[in-house]
Amino acid sequence: MSEESVFTKIIAREIPAKIVVENDRIIAFEDISPQAECHVLIVPKTSEYSTVEELAAADPVLLGEMIALARPIAVERGNGDYRLVFNTGEKAGQTVHHVHMHVLSGPSLTEESIA
Repeated sequence: MSEESVFTKIIAREIPAKIVVENDRIIAFEDISPQAECHVLIVPKTSEYSTVEELAAADPVLLGEMIALARPIAVERGNGDYRLVFNTGEKAGQTVHHVHMHVLSGPSLTEESIA
């Protein structure tokens, strides 16, 4: 990716976010328009990948690290059950072209909660 995304600005602390967890490769923060009681975005700190396919092909270990963070977040902030969503392409709802995963959890999680 050549253009700086809102996530790159959050990682650089240029835009505030409610950070849930962070390490040297990943940051997780609350979604500003939550679709469930727990709606957290897990984002790799590299802006090299736009889609989950690109990430999976180039760095499957990083993808696995992102997925591994979902359960502890859902247990702490939701009801322990959770949904993971990757939007790929504008027609699928991807508005930020920096790969990211939505973690949704909570008692009112419905089919419509797939942001």
